[in-house]
Amino acid sequence: MTKTTETESQRRSRLRWVTLGEGIAIVALILSGLGLWHEWNKASDKAVVVEQRASVPLTLRGKVRDEGKELEISPVEDSHALQSLSFAIAGTQVELGSDGELEAHVVRDALGKAIDDGEGTQRLRLRVTARYIEAGADKTATGSYVLTYKVRDRLIGGKSLRLVGFSR
Repeated sequence: MTKTTETESQRRSRLRWVTLGEGIAIVALILSGLGLWHEWNKASDKAVVVEQRASVPLTLRGKVRDEGKELEISPVEDSHALQSLSFAIAGTQVELGSDGELEAHVVRDALGKAIDDGEGTQRLRLRVTARYIEAGADKTATGSYVLTYKVRDRLIGGKSLRLVGFSR
């Protein structure tokens, strides 16, 4: 075992470093407190930013009702409120109200003698213009949809037209 002897100057130098370390720690503590106080006061000055909802494009769907005599056209999104629909069938402009109900006899009348040419399932491409409300704002959308219908021969009274579907 060796005994180390420390001189008075070495001891004072060591104590001086301890005191210097304590001083640096106190200065760091004061700076941390000032930084916290500054950030605490700065946070209350900022205005709250509310995120705005993104607009959702209008997409329509069709539900067949009454064995194909009617087709209810409605928006897929619940946030859209339909005001009116319009489209042209064989040069005839068809206007639907906010209920979006398309009746088979309207399509039959618009097609006229064109339904006499075919039988079975037929597809008709339509350019649909819809006016609707989204988040309180009036909007207009135009899209291309396919109206599917079925034509059958009846025993008495000519041909029968039934609506089958409405899709993009």
